[in-house]
Amino acid sequence: MSATAAKRDRDLELEPEFPAPPPRSRGAHVIRDDDEAIAAAREAAAAIAGDAVLRDRERVLPYRELDLISDAGLLAITVPKEFGGAGVRAGTVAEVIAVLASADGSIGQIPQNHFFMLEALRLQGTTEQKRFFYGHILAGERIGNALSESSGKTAFDHATRLTRDGAVHRLNGKKFYSTGVLFAHWVAVVANDEDGVSTIAFVPRDTSGIAIVDDWSGFGQRVTGSGTTILDNVEVHPISLISFAALFERPTAMGPFAQIMHAAIEAGIARGALADAIAFVRTRSRPWKDAGVERAADDPYTIAQIGELKIRVSASDALLERAGKFVDVAAAGPSAETVAAASVAVAEAKAAATEASLHVSSKLIELAGSRATLQEFGLDRHWRNARTHSVHDPVRWKYRAVGDYWLNGVNPPRHGAI
Repeated sequence: MSATAAKRDRDLELEPEFPAPPPRSRGAHVIRDDDEAIAAAREAAAAIAGDAVLRDRERVLPYRELDLISDAGLLAITVPKEFGGAGVRAGTVAEVIAVLASADGSIGQIPQNHFFMLEALRLQGTTEQKRFFYGHILAGERIGNALSESSGKTAFDHATRLTRDGAVHRLNGKKFYSTGVLFAHWVAVVANDEDGVSTIAFVPRDTSGIAIVDDWSGFGQRVTGSGTTILDNVEVHPISLISFAALFERPTAMGPFAQIMHAAIEAGIARGALADAIAFVRTRSRPWKDAGVERAADDPYTIAQIGELKIRVSASDALLERAGKFVDVAAAGPSAETVAAASVAVAEAKAAATEASLHVSSKLIELAGSRATLQEFGLDRHWRNARTHSVHDPVRWKYRAVGDYWLNGVNPPRHGAI
């Protein structure tokens, strides 16, 4: 046991019972394997797809839809088998997210931070922490993100502080891009402690001093709940703390695992845009007069371009599936070499998914025709969602990382964005 872990255990002996959030009013199904996870995701996606246009247009926040996903057990699929979960493969996590994102790009993004924090817990948490938090996750509870800030020089600079106050700690700061926190039972806050070490604190959503402001105004991903979290002298129990910095001080699969989920969001958006393009051209679009055909679907240029879009989406999906295998290798045997290979494979998938989502969602409007611009159809949401999510981290740096690895044998840096 490390000195830090020993000190934390001594602190816990002095603490009262941890103030957990209220239990959910109903339990969650427990998924047992990868196949069941994907099947459950497809069933959930079918249920949430019908109102996706309305949610985007009217900004109807998806509380009901998140409960449906929680009840299905989809948010507990990464809980290790020894703690009662399915412990699914990275590729399965990516496919679940892609399936949800194909139905609604906003909803597809919300679980990403939840799974990111669960992976941090798996890699860095004590047995006691895992037993406690995994129990709540298996019951269907959700983790929201309070990581990024809008005031620093870069998105990785944190002014939020974690300070010691007797037997507990206190959080003070302000977070933006708090994806999913509106729907969460727990807020996972990243802050620097008194020694400047980046730390994660898992705090019950209703803890005194936490204020959630629904001020996200992005033109895409409109119902992800990515607004502001204000932390005013928030009490933190020691059992809630794990080191964020330590996740990247040694080789771990944390970075590529985080990024494969981002790739999956965009792959899913591309799938959804292609499906809508095909359906609209088949049923609503009119052929161009010079084509000399009865249906838009018989226009030879439209046929060819739908073929090109399908190839892009299939290539994106294939790279995503391939990347999952690299992440699993890195997770099972983390080393500088396996983690670098996983990061590069995921970067390749992320670049392909970004380009596919933007290209397909733009071509959708072109091929479907002027009628496709009507607000009632909401087809522009695919491009807005893809464009908004894709600037989470710049794809141009993916190309550089891939090129430097293959050309010069340079491993990518270790952090959560590669």
